[in-house]
Amino acid sequence: MKVCVIGLGYMGLPMAALLARAGHDVVGVDIKPDVVDAVNAGECPFNEKEMPDLVAKAHKSGRLRAALAPEEADIFVLSLPTPVDHESHVADMSAVRAGVKSICPVLKAGDLVVLESTSPVGALEADVRDVINTARPDLADAIDYIFCPERAIPGDTVREMAENDRVVGGLTPEATTRGVAFYQTFVKGDVLPTEARVAELVKLVENASRDVQIAFANELSKMCHEVGVDVWEVINLANRHPRVNILNPGTGVGGHCIAVDPWFIIQQAPKATPLMRAARAVNDSKPEWVLERVREACARVMKARADTNTKVRVACLGLAYKPGVDDLRESPSLVVVSELMRVKDDVEALVVEPYLTRHPDYTLVGLEEAVTQADVVVVLTAHPQFYAMDKALLSGKELVDPVGLFKNI
Repeated sequence: MKVCVIGLGYMGLPMAALLARAGHDVVGVDIKPDVVDAVNAGECPFNEKEMPDLVAKAHKSGRLRAALAPEEADIFVLSLPTPVDHESHVADMSAVRAGVKSICPVLKAGDLVVLESTSPVGALEADVRDVINTARPDLADAIDYIFCPERAIPGDTVREMAENDRVVGGLTPEATTRGVAFYQTFVKGDVLPTEARVAELVKLVENASRDVQIAFANELSKMCHEVGVDVWEVINLANRHPRVNILNPGTGVGGHCIAVDPWFIIQQAPKATPLMRAARAVNDSKPEWVLERVREACARVMKARADTNTKVRVACLGLAYKPGVDDLRESPSLVVVSELMRVKDDVEALVVEPYLTRHPDYTLVGLEEAVTQADVVVVLTAHPQFYAMDKALLSGKELVDPVGLFKNI
């Protein structure tokens, strides 16, 4: 079949490349010319394990190419961002709606339209089907619609996208059957049929559940600090209980899913979701808590100094929201770094991010250079490169380690 994938980001391009590997004729569409040019050169425009080889082979096979505008196809897959407004906490569906409008001129009767973007319950109807029916009333009841949320994590996207179970929910039983058959062409895991609204909520529940569990760990880390107890030892020993599995605390919660998706549930049922709202508050507060620990460390450095006019140098290790990737979306590390940059009269922040060669706002520094020069080292992301460095470089430094990377040294 010919498949048109709208959006060649962290999820859309792996989807397109896997479809091409499975034998489909795939055209990927993106509004960014540099992304289109990269794919048409057989290159992956972002850092992700296995993707350079997968894209190169898919392109060489002739089954994957990219374009700036949609083309006629049998199946259209929408893989577009659905961020949340940080003031209103309402889902921003504008990118999805724009993508839907872009395919309307090339749609024909019998096509299958797939929404993969994580969305509020009812989005497949309101933001996809209804938009198409308004633009193409001639195709009313002639198009099949399904929702199938991605289940993959940056850093292991290719394997998880191909092997994890998937949930397919259609607006009609016939659409669900078509959707299941389509995903079975490239997914090794089970492809589970349901209805659209159930599939939409399943994705949100998966991430909201994770958010609540992380909030418990982050709250526990705050409490342990207050009473002078090692949170990592507490978690390690508590998890020896057969029915306890406490997650690791960190700088906060970031990424395109867990920091965003719970709000989609909360906004649709605010009175029924006080726990989810509380979890969001706990996780959103964690970067400020980390900042307070950094301020305390800086104060200790200044107190020990004779020259109080010299800036305290703080090595900020990691901008990405999770280890092993270059993904900065919703990263709590950025909150910490931006605040440290704001108080530049007292602090000099040395920013390290091994998965980026440059950043539009910060000058990046090498790891050893930053740690060597620093008075305070704050570990914001547990990148493996940080743990692999010579631990002797930390000698004599104030260490703030909310991710627990160096808990055993």
